[in-house]
Amino acid sequence: MNRTLETVEVDLIAPSHLAGGGDPAWVTVPLHRGCGWSHGNDPLMPRVILSSPDQKAVLRLEPDPDGQWWTLHHAPEAGRRPAWYATFTASTPVEFIAAVMDTLTDPAAVSAPSDPCASLRRAGWAPAAAGSDGLVSPDGTARAERLGSAPEPGAWFVTATLEPYDQPLWQARFGEHTPPHLIAAFTAHLAKPDPVLRLGSRSRLPRDPNVVTRHRRDVNAVVIAAALETRVQSLASRQTTSPASGKPEPPPASRPHRR
Repeated sequence: MNRTLETVEVDLIAPSHLAGGGDPAWVTVPLHRGCGWSHGNDPLMPRVILSSPDQKAVLRLEPDPDGQWWTLHHAPEAGRRPAWYATFTASTPVEFIAAVMDTLTDPAAVSAPSDPCASLRRAGWAPAAAGSDGLVSPDGTARAERLGSAPEPGAWFVTATLEPYDQPLWQARFGEHTPPHLIAAFTAHLAKPDPVLRLGSRSRLPRDPNVVTRHRRDVNAVVIAAALETRVQSLASRQTTSPASGKPEPPPASRPHRR
């Protein structure tokens, strides 16, 4: 296929939970420019730290090969909810994390669906093993489970795996006090059958062709850039007053390399 300087090679991958992490800017740039989250400036550190306008929530993106790359902490709200957290390992698709952050920053999210299992059931997910409060995807590569006992009763774990690999491809954890509508936003995106786009050079997760489909094509680079800008503008339009103004700013910090 002939290529020009104006095109980039991309993969369309399904199911989306086996597509790899993607570009962190899909989360960080809209949070900053569209939702008014502030960030520090430490170019010597390969991390991003974003704080909500009310300083109650902090999202950290920090490379940790053995742990959680993304960590969201929210302060307690008097008379409403204790402090809560959510974490995501490196290869958690950014679209799923963005769904959580978009719902958290949505002024109208109080009316959002709050049953994390509803969208999964509609997508054909089946009950997990007897005695477990969880669901398994039709292809057996993803599992969502709510803990009923120690170490953290009420916490949710969502895990993606692919045989014959022993370690999970990624895992998302939601503390027991995480608002249910945020977990439901995550699982709703997990349940979608639509493929997601990844730059061809970054599509490095192991893939079983019997489970994962991948279609490679060249796409105009302007289209890729426009998708992020459209997302920023869409989030900004939800706010009563736009928190971002003036000239577009670059991503909050250097983006950690992702597999």
